[in-house]
Amino acid sequence: MTDVDEHGRPHPPSNVGEVETLLGFLDFHRATLAWKCGGVEPEGLRRTVGASTMTLGGLLKHMAFVEDYWFSFVLHKNDPSPPWDTVDWEADRDWDWHSAADDTPKQLFDLWEESVARSRRLLDHAIERRGVDGQAIRQTEEGEAAGVRWILVHMIEEYARHNGHADLLREVVDGQTGE
Repeated sequence: MTDVDEHGRPHPPSNVGEVETLLGFLDFHRATLAWKCGGVEPEGLRRTVGASTMTLGGLLKHMAFVEDYWFSFVLHKNDPSPPWDTVDWEADRDWDWHSAADDTPKQLFDLWEESVARSRRLLDHAIERRGVDGQAIRQTEEGEAAGVRWILVHMIEEYARHNGHADLLREVVDGQTGE
């Protein structure tokens, strides 16, 4: 049984193997983003801070994209899934961020939660088949492939960095603060 804090975040296990530790921290950071974005009205999900165009809604949609990009597109070499499959990324490299303003909170959370669920399945499959020392199937133009471990650590870093942004944005929206 995993301990869960008052914000619904599972505490990463402290006396387990490498994979369980990494997965524990990734789930903790996913839950932190859910906490920071949860219960916010539509206008709050579109609120910015200072000169930045970043929003809580944009964070949710961006992280849904990042989940699919790394765990499906790169790790397994799957084609992009909707809505990413119809985006003209050359016309707007930040489409995930910008288009979130047109989505409802439910649409944003559903998209993100579906991406996380798919990512969990795909990552479990990759670890089962290739191990944490395995490589992604999709290679860069230089012929290199990211390692499963690298992708997992990168996703922890991606969430941790953006959760700092979510802290600032949530404080501006309704004054809520916390780690």
